[in-house]
Amino acid sequence: MKAQALIDGASFGPEALHAIGRAFDEAWAEIAEHFAGDPLSEQNARLSLAEAILSVATETSRDVHVLKNAGLQVMALNYRSQLLGGPKVSN
Repeated sequence: MKAQALIDGASFGPEALHAIGRAFDEAWAEIAEHFAGDPLSEQNARLSLAEAILSVATETSRDVHVLKNAGLQVMALNYRSQLLGGPKVSN
């Protein structure tokens, strides 16, 4: 999948990548039902979530809970901004 490839290809050390991957999986588990039934929406949402988590991650990122919540917040802000016609939020 594109989202997993994006995370796997990120320039972080193994510990940070492990935390980022877990944060993505946990965050996706919380929101997946909102995109169920539409493969294109699901793929786009997974990619948006991966981008959001990577935008808040650092090389010292280890706290899965913090990464998950920050990524979900960025994703929500981006979604809201798109609805209002504004730019994407990035860190």
